[in-house]
Amino acid sequence: MALFPRRWSTTFFFVSCAIFVLWYLSGLTDVYAPQSLSNAPQPGTGSREDSSYHWTKTSERYPVRSMIPLPSGPPEKLPRLQHTFEAESDEFRAIREERMAAVKESFTHTWESYKKSAWMRDELAPLSGEYITSFGGWAATLVDSLDTLWIMGLHDDFEAAVYAVGEIDFSTTEAEVLNVFETTIRYLGGFLGAYDLSNGKYPGLLVKAIECADLLYTAFDTPNRMPVTRWHWREASSKQPQEASETALIAEIGSLTLEFTRLSKLTEDSKYFDAVQRISNEFDKAQSKTWLPGLWPVLMNAKSKTFVDTFFTLGGMSDSLYEYFPKQYMLLGGLSQQYKKLYEDSLVAAKKYLFFRPMTPDNSDILFSGNARWDERGRKVQLDPQGQHLGCFTGGMVAIGAKLFDQSDDLTIARQLVDGCVWAYDSMVTGIMPETFHMVRCDDPADCVWDEEKWRAAIALRQRDNEDTKSMTTEERVQYMIKERRLPLGYSDIRDRRYILRPEAIESVFILYRLTGNATLQDVAWRMFTAIEKHTRTDLANAAIEDVTLETPKKQNRMESFWLAETLKYFYLIFSEPDVVSLDDYVL
Repeated sequence: MALFPRRWSTTFFFVSCAIFVLWYLSGLTDVYAPQSLSNAPQPGTGSREDSSYHWTKTSERYPVRSMIPLPSGPPEKLPRLQHTFEAESDEFRAIREERMAAVKESFTHTWESYKKSAWMRDELAPLSGEYITSFGGWAATLVDSLDTLWIMGLHDDFEAAVYAVGEIDFSTTEAEVLNVFETTIRYLGGFLGAYDLSNGKYPGLLVKAIECADLLYTAFDTPNRMPVTRWHWREASSKQPQEASETALIAEIGSLTLEFTRLSKLTEDSKYFDAVQRISNEFDKAQSKTWLPGLWPVLMNAKSKTFVDTFFTLGGMSDSLYEYFPKQYMLLGGLSQQYKKLYEDSLVAAKKYLFFRPMTPDNSDILFSGNARWDERGRKVQLDPQGQHLGCFTGGMVAIGAKLFDQSDDLTIARQLVDGCVWAYDSMVTGIMPETFHMVRCDDPADCVWDEEKWRAAIALRQRDNEDTKSMTTEERVQYMIKERRLPLGYSDIRDRRYILRPEAIESVFILYRLTGNATLQDVAWRMFTAIEKHTRTDLANAAIEDVTLETPKKQNRMESFWLAETLKYFYLIFSEPDVVSLDDYVL
């Protein structure tokens, strides 16, 4: 996830985004055996001459007649977010530093393998040692991980990677379709973060950011200036007309604001901010007019700029849209009240329609963010009590919003959301939360007492009969399902049992720790880290696992860039000193 300056006057750096990487976009395209890396760029080499396809020289079919400028004026004085930490004891420091060192070792274990077997490739395959082309073939892991290298003090590796990115050629890719969102968060965000984190010492990073952004900017050349989110770039390069999609995911079209805004500030070119502000204005216009006012359905008709779908969630397909609102408010120095409104109105609706307290055997006071669908026939909202690992970002978002907008009661809600994800980790035999699952919602959050019969009834409703169960009684079938599908108490279903090295849970644990100073959250983080290391580590790196309900889950030959760029970064930061990436200096 990205880090941004809370005020224009502070030093900015962009830590590569990945909480925004969606579960449905795993994106595996090609797997290759390692080739000779003898030609890999070495420290001290320059960037390619004339490396960019001249996207800026491509004439636009639908040019902007009047640019929306960045908000001007002195930034507002924003509230202090981070807890005031007291001096730590020698004993506590020793434990913290030992844990931090363990996280760093995990990173270097993977990074060394990446350098050896997948240098300048998108991903390292953690079991086979092959490389994977998943996001354009422009070295996604390398670019996405630049900020983590700097934060961990691996400056030699950082410098080698910085010089290597000069060889990236954004004029072409083997991919027929580019995901504009993924390219923005992994590449544009990676370049900007590294540039600002190193205080502009490596100007080539800004050059690459501009090259990448100008490529992406061409996707906005449509009749209504809404971007083509799944973009056939070859057609655009050959000057064929293009239109925005009638089925754009709101997380993809609405989560470009931070990177483009920061680039406008750095370059003093308002075209990037203009591009994304037009999108935000459309969300603003529609916010009170959807089926669930305050929220937007997961699909937007970007061609007509309408929102008619009936499915709502803060999880996959929507997540980063909402997460960006308070961050954009801070990035703009509080000069745009629009993003405060977008956040606050969406949170009111989320509390009403999406947040739910599940029934648990230990009667834990926790929350999850579920899904909702507007039932037009019945004229009512139907809650789907699903939990998602992607939804774990909500705890951190609500915690920041609580302090930023002086809503102290929301900090309790944030803690309940974080505790929900921690509970899900602890409830599994592996100590790792699954991708998606269902629980039983308590009708009254204030009266949420464990009822095993109600839990069993929920299982009976959710689980379908198969050849083994069709002749069983309901009770026999439920008992069979609990055993065969390994359902811990409280779960009515676990539909997706994978863990793919996601960062959302540890990100929110980290944020809540920095905001509250509650040291027990560091113990929580350590418990999570050791469980993940135990079950995902390979001889080369770390791998996604297939089933967190098994004591020894099978590993998958996949490791997305967010493992290095985000997950390990947050584990490292929660054990570092509080002034390292202070939340009063950076938007996280």
